Amino acid sequence: MSPFLQTALDAALNAQEIISHYYRQGVAVKLKADQTPVTVADIEAERAIKACILGMFPHHGFYGEETGRERADAEYVWLIDPIDGTKSFVRGYPFFSTQIALMRDGELVLGVSNAPEFQELAYAEKGLGAYLNQQPIQVSHKEHLPEITLSLGNLTTLTQGERWQGLGRLIQKVQRTRGYGDFYHYHLLASGRIDLVIESDVNILDIAALTMLVNEAGGVFTDLDGQPIGLETTSVLAAANPVLHDKALRLLGIDED
Repeated sequence: MSPFLQTALDAALNAQEIISHYYRQGVAVKLKADQTPVTVADIEAERAIKACILGMFPHHGFYGEETGRERADAEYVWLIDPIDGTKSFVRGYPFFSTQIALMRDGELVLGVSNAPEFQELAYAEKGLGAYLNQQPIQVSHKEHLPEITLSLGNLTTLTQGERWQGLGRLIQKVQRTRGYGDFYHYHLLASGRIDLVIESDVNILDIAALTMLVNEAGGVFTDLDGQPIGLETTSVLAAANPVLHDKALRLLGIDED
């Protein structure tokens, strides 16, 4: 385990103490400029993560959901969402997590996803595999649509375009469709319990760590155009293997060529 990963894990556990303290305590909610909610738990958890990481690596860049970007041109930049799923956190149901990722020269190299209410701590580092609660995990080997499970997340934008019909074609062919959402369907995908995930309304802080988790577990993680994940990514097509990924792209009406 590298010093980077150890620090990320320490930061996630520091944030967990704060988040668990405030969960279901009726904390006040404010709306940010983009109309998304923020609470004292979000702010304090991000401060704790930031203090832990920059205390170890003071020259690294930092991109936080609540505090924005600092030293964005640094070789190493940390991507942080202290509570991914604040709406769930506020409503008192457990689909929220802490997301911590690290980029080196624009490439994702590390990810930690901690979901304390699920007792799931997942992490991955480039070239070293993916782990869930300290156990190595791998994606499934299912390649045939009639035997797979598809999970759908945020779909608002997708419903407004031509891909909506393509998604309908895909749903008709798979064995089961669910909407596990947020961090959880990526944990399920990376550990071989489901096979395909589609979302159309995300940002990089939601998915950076989860991209690493799925990739290091042997999966394929792109946007809905089949393009690699980057800072401007807003959609996801994540699959257990290239065969499923290609089938999903084609049914969604996308020509990779």
